[in-house]
Amino acid sequence: MTVKPAHLLFATALSAAATVPAMAADTKPSLSPEEQAIVQKVYADYESQVSFLEKLVNINSGTRNLPGVKKVGATLAAEFNQLGFKTHWIDMPKEMDRAGHLSGELALGKGKKILLMGHMDTVFPKDSPFQTFRRDGDMAYGPGTADMKSGDVVILYALKALKATGHLDAGTIRVFFTGDEESTGKPLSVSRGPLIDVAKESDIALNFEGSSSGEAVVGRRGASGWSLEVTGKRAHSSGVFSPDVGAGAIFETARILNAFYNDVRGPHGLTFNPGVIAGGTYVKQGENRAAQSAYGKDNVVAQKVVVNGGLRFMSKEQKEAARAKMREIVAKHLPVTDAKISFEDSYPAMQVRPESMALLHELSDITEALGAGKVTPFPPEKRGAADVSFVAPYLPSMDGLGGFGGGDHTPQEWLNLEKQKLATARIAVLLYRLLHPGQ
Repeated sequence: MTVKPAHLLFATALSAAATVPAMAADTKPSLSPEEQAIVQKVYADYESQVSFLEKLVNINSGTRNLPGVKKVGATLAAEFNQLGFKTHWIDMPKEMDRAGHLSGELALGKGKKILLMGHMDTVFPKDSPFQTFRRDGDMAYGPGTADMKSGDVVILYALKALKATGHLDAGTIRVFFTGDEESTGKPLSVSRGPLIDVAKESDIALNFEGSSSGEAVVGRRGASGWSLEVTGKRAHSSGVFSPDVGAGAIFETARILNAFYNDVRGPHGLTFNPGVIAGGTYVKQGENRAAQSAYGKDNVVAQKVVVNGGLRFMSKEQKEAARAKMREIVAKHLPVTDAKISFEDSYPAMQVRPESMALLHELSDITEALGAGKVTPFPPEKRGAADVSFVAPYLPSMDGLGGFGGGDHTPQEWLNLEKQKLATARIAVLLYRLLHPGQ
């Protein structure tokens, strides 16, 4: 079987999406009276939504602040319970040092089973100086405003609008909010197993990471870690290059990394980066891959080097091909050296599929009807990993549907509150159409 490169799969999906029935070219997309009523309810609840967002942002929920993450979960659960959802908390094993996840379901009868996804944690720990929500007109600032408590609130208030207008009455809605998206618990089979199980029982998945009016995500690169450990013979530097001493660990590491750069680099969307390196006579390795230290002298041949890095890829096939080439390079040693490389899976790639493009096409019509223009696919090679990648192999998926903001992971994180109306309204209408096809 011949596997198409990821960028050709993307082009194929775009072509397939073009076959989805669409309005005539000279007909501007519009909203039905029912949809207009839904939008008006979203707009009427604007200040309530902003107040609830402020409440969530002011709860510190750094990934390792387990009580904080659980408090965000309890706050969300109370709201979803009022909508009729049956919610429950999924604990993680104590040794994983993760709070767990919030899951909920509202079963209303025949129709689509839709999974709505968000995450409750942020990158800001309890001792971060960046802690509180601040509003300045139509702008908001605070930890998680963009990434991604605004997306969680979009889910809630879109459903509130459907409920208030009498249209939350068909299909099955499932919500799933992870508590460790910013630092995923290991093993992945435990931390993401419950999410994958829910996805397998659903028809469509929508994820609410940050958005823009002009683009949505139907493809993402995957992420993987790699670790390189190189050894050489410790000796006086006067003997380096001799048959007995050889090249030393640092020269061998330089050979390997240079070969990675020249021979592995190139395929569309594939990147890899050696993020931290330590080498010399001794290397002290801790549990934190980002914290390595070394000691050495210029007159001693280095006996050890450790490199930790990351790998981004467009498809599983691309990932495996890159790994195979890296292993091949590592296996060729300079004299009197040895090296080994290991890989750690993190996020799978979210590959573009025609059904996901059809969802984007529908979202584009709605966004245009709301006066915000068309929506196009965000280039998969430019979007980072996210929880949607774990479910995308099992069902049509779309992401980038949350708040309109920026400055993620920095003390300048911001959100455009005025555009929160658009983000919420278009999802409310999209859910209405998915739950009530043909109306």
